[in-house]
Amino acid sequence: MQTVVNLWPLIGVLVIVVGFVLRFNPLLVVTAAAIATGIAADFSLEKILAAMGDGFMETRALQLILLLPLAVIGLLERHGLRLHVQNWIARFERATVGRLLIIYLFVRESTAAMGLTSLGGHPQMVRPLLAPMAEGAAEKRYGPLPQVLRHKVLAMCAATDNVGLFFGEDIFVAFGAIALMHTFLLGSGIDVEPLHIAFWGIPTAICAFIIHAIRLHRFDRMLSRKLSATDRHASPVETAA
Repeated sequence: MQTVVNLWPLIGVLVIVVGFVLRFNPLLVVTAAAIATGIAADFSLEKILAAMGDGFMETRALQLILLLPLAVIGLLERHGLRLHVQNWIARFERATVGRLLIIYLFVRESTAAMGLTSLGGHPQMVRPLLAPMAEGAAEKRYGPLPQVLRHKVLAMCAATDNVGLFFGEDIFVAFGAIALMHTFLLGSGIDVEPLHIAFWGIPTAICAFIIHAIRLHRFDRMLSRKLSATDRHASPVETAA
């Protein structure tokens, strides 16, 4: 006898996607998604509010964990952290955006494979350190960046952190996804050791590193091509002036 699965509670995912695409307030979007999911699952309003309250009480220390690093990073940026980082990276003549991010990708993926996932991250590493270093390397070589290319550099910094973390942590045997895959395979009658699952994450991580390193190398060439073309177009104007 086949059990019918109710897929309507997944409507909360759609609410989150639509809310973020339309740039609504994230707190309101998540709250609306939770209410929509509860209604779709035939929960009463009291049960929905009780579940949301329990979740808040269980994670009430999370706000301090999130806000404290942001406050520290904001204080450091106010005292010139980004400027000092940009000036420091500008001392290296051979530094480029691609080379810098390839090194960071290797370090991020290696440390994540050892379970040290908190050593990187967007708020504590990408925004205050990695992004200014990448901007400094690009401006040292090409001068001030156009806004469009600057945003592409920042996006590539964030993507590099994501790739390194996502594929590196799958090698760590105590990672939650490894335990989830082990449990799922056991439920399907396949007995595989967690260490064996983590071991076969290594080829995937190596392939991810090679593919993203190639992307970063091509990104360097794209920056060189576009900014060199911009300089060539600007030279007659500067000469006439």
